Amino acid sequence: VDEWRAACTPEQKLAAVRQMHAAGRRVAMVGDGINDVAVLAGAGVSIAMANAADVTRANADCLLLAPDLGRIPDAILMARRARQVIRQNIAWAIVYNFAAVPFAAAGLVAPWLAAIGMSASSLVVIANALRLRNDARDSTSRRPAGADG
Repeated sequence: VDEWRAACTPEQKLAAVRQMHAAGRRVAMVGDGINDVAVLAGAGVSIAMANAADVTRANADCLLLAPDLGRIPDAILMARRARQVIRQNIAWAIVYNFAAVPFAAAGLVAPWLAAIGMSASSLVVIANALRLRNDARDSTSRRPAGADG
């Protein structure tokens, strides 16, 4: 975190976010109250705390499940990892479909074998996505003893 502010009015918060956006910076806003809704909407990424007001949680891009700001770096890393896995899964699906579908469409592969191949492809995508769950477990096990959450 390069810069942070506290004890600001909603108008001051929104002005600060707009100023940072105008300067070409990427802005993440963390909030927990109804007064944060407008600035959360104006931020590049909005994060609501676990104990945030319902309307704040509903308008945020991300919801921290623990009332601990120390979880924000974990959330950023998990989002980046999820994007990487999504890209891998899309690449796998494209490669598989461009390689296998023409053979099935031409009748060179029996329909039952094509169905098994498509199911196996789906299982590969699911197994790849499930790695994120292991990454999440690993990140929580690496937290220092006594850390909340």
